[in-house]
Amino acid sequence: MTTLELPIIAVINHLLSRQTLVRDKLRAHAGKVACIETGTVQLTMAVGAGGLLQSDVSNQPTVTIRIDPADVLKVVATMDKAFSYVTISGDADFARTISEVANELHWDPEEDLAPFFGDIAAVRIAQAGRSAISQAKSRSRKLVENIAEYLLEENPMLLYRHVGEQFASDVAVIRDDVERLAKRISLLEKQSVGGQA
Repeated sequence: MTTLELPIIAVINHLLSRQTLVRDKLRAHAGKVACIETGTVQLTMAVGAGGLLQSDVSNQPTVTIRIDPADVLKVVATMDKAFSYVTISGDADFARTISEVANELHWDPEEDLAPFFGDIAAVRIAQAGRSAISQAKSRSRKLVENIAEYLLEENPMLLYRHVGEQFASDVAVIRDDVERLAKRISLLEKQSVGGQA
């Protein structure tokens, strides 16, 4: 068991406890064990009778989902396409259910904040959080665009792909022209030597 396993299971169970339809999908696979491997990190979770997860390292996994460590961010960023980045062995139906649960499981921050701050404050805090995340994404995207523009336009250390492809095409045309010219020169030299004889 990894040190991450219990907190991850607790978070997932917290979300599942508020989404009965999603939990019911897992309940159909009660007793099955899923193992998620990402390089050195391995999470092993069993589905309990109530559809919630529990730590289980004693049983053999029913399904093993392997994620290349280089693809972890892609999997997290695009959960709807996550299973295109993984290797699955074992129960395919259980793996499909895990994929569906991962896509449908969502966090409602207002619901978790309301008991501490009240409904109105929880909504405003959640909106402020979403706004801050949106602004951070926008600023980071603009920063990347500005760096790319600098490297491509003002201090050209990189090339646009189409410029590189056009350059390669132009080089190929020049190479072909030089080869044709060399053949013509060779032919003219042979004709010149033959004419002198």
